[in-house]
Amino acid sequence: MSAFIHPLSDVQSQNIGDGTRIWQYCVVLPGARIGRNCNICSHCFIENDVVIGDNVTIKCGVQIWDGMRIEDNVFIGPDATFCNDRHPISGNGANYKLEPVIIRKGAMVGAGVTVLPGVEIGEGAVVGAGTTVVKSIPATATFLGGR
Repeated sequence: MSAFIHPLSDVQSQNIGDGTRIWQYCVVLPGARIGRNCNICSHCFIENDVVIGDNVTIKCGVQIWDGMRIEDNVFIGPDATFCNDRHPISGNGANYKLEPVIIRKGAMVGAGVTVLPGVEIGEGAVVGAGTTVVKSIPATATFLGGR
């Protein structure tokens, strides 16, 4: 079974696993790697230095930036926001420091969550809708609101 790529998306990567579905108005840059049986909903952007595991669901309106690692069986809710630079100044090439976000196996990230740079969300953790995550969350923990 091959991947389904909606004709209204712009998928430049050749590294898309079997059974993955990428819906309309998505952009996937050439260096991205997406595993098997994923569901990438409409209006998502996936940058180059990104690895997404198998059986991952990314709902509408999510951007996955360079350095992000998303392990198997992760759910990311609509409009979740991830950051990979603590000082996002336009033209900040000289002072840019990539701080990746890692989401471990089986974690769930709710709608409208904001995750700051350098954070790891532990295996099986649940981050409730609207939460702002400023530091790492341990495995199997549930967090709601600011942390």
